[in-house]
Amino acid sequence: MPPKRACRLALLAAAAAYLLFLLLFELPSFALSTAPPRHANAATHRARRRELEAAASALPSSSPLRPHKAAFPRRAPLAVSSVRFHRPSSSSSSSSIDASASAAFAAARPHLAHLLSHSPSASPSSSSPSPSPSAAASCPATVSAPPGVRLASGVAVELPCGMAVGSRVTVVARPRAARREGGGPVMVSQFMVELLGTKAVQGEEPPRVLHFNPRIRGDFSGRPVIELNTCYRMQWAQPQRCEGFASRPGEDTVDGELKCEKWIRDDYSKSEESRMKLWLNRLIGRPSIDWPYPFAEGKQFVLTITAGLEGYHVNVDGRHVTSFPYRTGYNLEDATELSLKGDLDIESVFADYLPNSPPSFAPQSYLEMSEQWKASPLPTEPVELFIGILSATNHFAERMAVRKSWMISTRRSSNVVARFFVALNGKKEVNEELKKEAEYFGDIVIVPFMDHYDLVVLKTIAIVEYGVRVVPAKHIMKCDDDTFVRIESVLDQVKKVQSGKSMYVGNINYYHRPLRSGKWSVTYEEWPEEAYPPYANGPGYVISSDIAQNILSEFDNNALRLFKMEDVNMGMWVEKFNTTRQPVEYLHDVRFYQPGCFDGYFTAHYQSPQHMICLWRKLQAGSAQCCDVR
Repeated sequence: MPPKRACRLALLAAAAAYLLFLLLFELPSFALSTAPPRHANAATHRARRRELEAAASALPSSSPLRPHKAAFPRRAPLAVSSVRFHRPSSSSSSSSIDASASAAFAAARPHLAHLLSHSPSASPSSSSPSPSPSAAASCPATVSAPPGVRLASGVAVELPCGMAVGSRVTVVARPRAARREGGGPVMVSQFMVELLGTKAVQGEEPPRVLHFNPRIRGDFSGRPVIELNTCYRMQWAQPQRCEGFASRPGEDTVDGELKCEKWIRDDYSKSEESRMKLWLNRLIGRPSIDWPYPFAEGKQFVLTITAGLEGYHVNVDGRHVTSFPYRTGYNLEDATELSLKGDLDIESVFADYLPNSPPSFAPQSYLEMSEQWKASPLPTEPVELFIGILSATNHFAERMAVRKSWMISTRRSSNVVARFFVALNGKKEVNEELKKEAEYFGDIVIVPFMDHYDLVVLKTIAIVEYGVRVVPAKHIMKCDDDTFVRIESVLDQVKKVQSGKSMYVGNINYYHRPLRSGKWSVTYEEWPEEAYPPYANGPGYVISSDIAQNILSEFDNNALRLFKMEDVNMGMWVEKFNTTRQPVEYLHDVRFYQPGCFDGYFTAHYQSPQHMICLWRKLQAGSAQCCDVR
C-alpha cells in the first residue's frame, strides 16, 4: 500500500476513534451535567466563589468604602437592649434629665413596635425611591433671603439640596461698629458666615462644614485676622488663620489659589524690610499693589463663596482673599444651610448654581454587604474585653469603616467582642435602614429611646448591661464610632492592673471645674461641688466588671445618679464605688487621646471613615502613626 494512502487511512481511523469516544463518554456526561444534583451545583458555585473572592482580595482596593453590590442574604435577630427608664418622680436620685429620658423612651415605643413588626424588603435599595417629578421643584437652582434683612440674631438660609462644584453664595452686608466685649475694655467687631450640615442627634449642634470668621478688631494677636475651620460633633478642627501674609508658593494651593492672600499690616508696612522691598520694586519697575484688610466697620462689602474642585474660594469685592481646602469627612451636599451671625447688618443673601436633584438617601452606598464583615457568634464563655461603640442612627459610613478597620481584630479573637449601640431616629426610613443593617451584620444593639445628645449616658448604661448580662466580660470599654482603637495596646494597659482589682483606665481628668455660665453651664443643683471627681475622657475608657455590676444594680434600683455629661457621669459612679465599696485603681495615660490623633496612640478620636481605613492599613504594616490631612 502506498505510504500516502496508509497515512490517510490512519488519520481517518484516529478521527473515527475520537468520535466514538465522544459518543460513548463525553456526550452522556454533558447531558447529565445540565441537571446536576443540588449539592453538586452548590459545591461548584462555592468553589468558584472562593476562587473569585481570593482573586479579588489579592487586588488593591482603590475605594475602600465603596461596596460590592449584593442583596441582603439571611438575617440575624434584631438585638434590642433591655434597658428601660422607669424612675418615680419621688426618687432620691432624680436629676434634671429624668424628664427628657422618660419622654425619649415614650416617643420611641411606636417606632420600636413598627420595627419589630415590620419586615423590610430584602433588597438594600428598596427604600431608595426613584426621583419624583417634583424633585426639581424641591431643589431650586437659586435661593435668596428677603431683601433688607437686618436681624441682630443673624440669618439662616436653607440650601435644600446642598451644594455642588460651581455652587456660589453671595452676601451683601455691612459690619457694625465695634462693641465692648462683656462690658470690659476690649472692643470687638466680628461676624461668622457658616455652611452647616444636618444634625445627626437631637441636642447636638449641626456640623460646620465651613466656618468663615473675620475679626476686624483682631483677637489675641491684636491685629485683624480671618479664621476658617470646620466643627464636627461640637469639636473644632485645626484652624486656618489668615493674618495679612500671603501663603508661600511652596505651600499647598487650592485649585491653584493661595490659601491666604496678603493685605496691608501696620506693623509690616512700617518695617525696614517692607521699605527695602518697596524701593527695590520701584527700582526694577515692578508695580506694588497693596490691599487693605477686606472688611471695615460701616463699609459695605460683597462676599462670594464658590465651591471649587478642591475647596471653597472666598472673594470680597471681586478680589480673592482666601481659599479653604475641603476637609476629609465632609461632602458638598452636606452643606444644607447658610448661617450669618455676629456684628453684621445683612442687606441681601443669594445662592445660585445649586444642584437640581436631592442628595440620595442611600446607605447601601456605604455598606458593603459581604460575609467577611459580619460579626462572629457570641462566645459561650466570659471574655476578657467587651467594647461598646456609641453611634448615631444615620452613621452608616462610620460603622462600616469601623467594621473594615479595627473591629477586624475582634472577629479574629475569641476573647474580645464589640457591638454598636444605636438609639432610634425620628425618620421611619432611617430606622428601617438601620434594621436591615443590624439584621445583616449582627453587630448592632438598638437602645429603645429617641436619640438625644443629653441622653448619651443611657447608651453607656446599655453598654454596661450588655457587658454584664449578655456577654459577661472581665473589662468593659466604651468608645465612639469615630474612635480608632488599638485593641492589643488597650489590653496591655488593662493587664498592668493586678488581677481581681477594681480599675478605671483612660485619659483621666483631675480637678476639672464645672462651668457655671454659658451654654455648657452646670447649676449647683446639678453638681454642688467646686470640682468634678476624676473622670476619663469619653472617646475611650475601660472599667472592671465589678464596677459595671454595681452601676447596673443601682440603675435597676432607681438609685443611679444621671448627669448630662456622660464621661463626667462615669467618673461620679466610679468615685462612689471607690468610697463606698472598695478602692479603685485609676490608670491614666494620655495615649487614650481625646483631641484627635498622635503617633503612638492607644485610641484616636475624631477620625473620619477614610482615616479609619488609613490607620488600619498603617497598623497592619506595623506603624501606629496618624493619617494627616491638609
